[in-house]
Amino acid sequence: MGKQVKFYSRREFAKLSAMGLASVPLSSFQNELNIKGMIPSEKLKVHLFSKHLQFLDYKEMSAAAAEMGFDGLDLTVRRKGHVLPELVIDNLPKAVDAMKTYGLNPKMMSTNVWDANDSTNQTVLETASALGFTHYRTDWLKYPEDKSINESQIIFGNQAKALEQLNEKLELIGGYQNHAGQHVGAPIWDLVTILEVTKGKYMGCQYDIRHAVVEGGESWPLALRRIKPFINSIVIKDFKWGIVNGKWQLINVPLGEGMVDFNTYFSLLKKYKINVPVSLHTEYELGGAEKGHSKITMDKKQVFKFMKADLEFIKTTWNQAE
Repeated sequence: MGKQVKFYSRREFAKLSAMGLASVPLSSFQNELNIKGMIPSEKLKVHLFSKHLQFLDYKEMSAAAAEMGFDGLDLTVRRKGHVLPELVIDNLPKAVDAMKTYGLNPKMMSTNVWDANDSTNQTVLETASALGFTHYRTDWLKYPEDKSINESQIIFGNQAKALEQLNEKLELIGGYQNHAGQHVGAPIWDLVTILEVTKGKYMGCQYDIRHAVVEGGESWPLALRRIKPFINSIVIKDFKWGIVNGKWQLINVPLGEGMVDFNTYFSLLKKYKINVPVSLHTEYELGGAEKGHSKITMDKKQVFKFMKADLEFIKTTWNQAE
């Protein structure tokens, strides 16, 4: 199916024309779309979550990611992100131009998108599609107190189906991230119920192993087996439990220093032939970079050193996994 052309307002068209976007048929953009992304490959395509480079501008973050050896960036196109949703027509092309300058083609982004009928959400997806993005993370959901969980799942399922229909028109793949805590999808099993309403092609799961282990303990392989038909991107990060100020808490750590069994995880990904875009999150102490601060207290060279070490861990462990 070809891309659907959006009828921009005169003001929006002028902005895109100035950047050479609106004058080119959207079908000419190469999205490198693979419906489920489940094609075996010799290596993972690892993208650095741009939240952790929020202290850098588009050019600087792109240069840093390329220098460290990442395949791309998982660009924050959301509230407090590198690209604000209300400014997406102006700023997303600028971010993409900077990325391409350093050999990073646009592919992944993290958004606040969920409601397919919201005009801002539509503009975010339409602009991203025109610029060549293929995968995005949706917004998170919570179960309302005034409805049963079953009632909420029906509503969320219908919303996911509507979003999938928009994604199909734009040749984009949306992924809902499983997130530990009180979020929808934390137990994994409830997320399957919601996603089963869709075709599982343009709408699925951005699988986060860290959050899956937090919630699943030793049963996470079963949850992975259950959700695997819907996985279209993955998040890599690590954690451990520790006592902080007399209370047990989750502590984020560099890859390989925590409780995630990456050897088993990567072996299962290979077994299931799941090789999808990867987003690396570095949420351990990095002077504020881990929280997306615009100003950090750690020398940026040290921050980059940690990020590159995580990237090398992924490459080595992936190659060793059988």
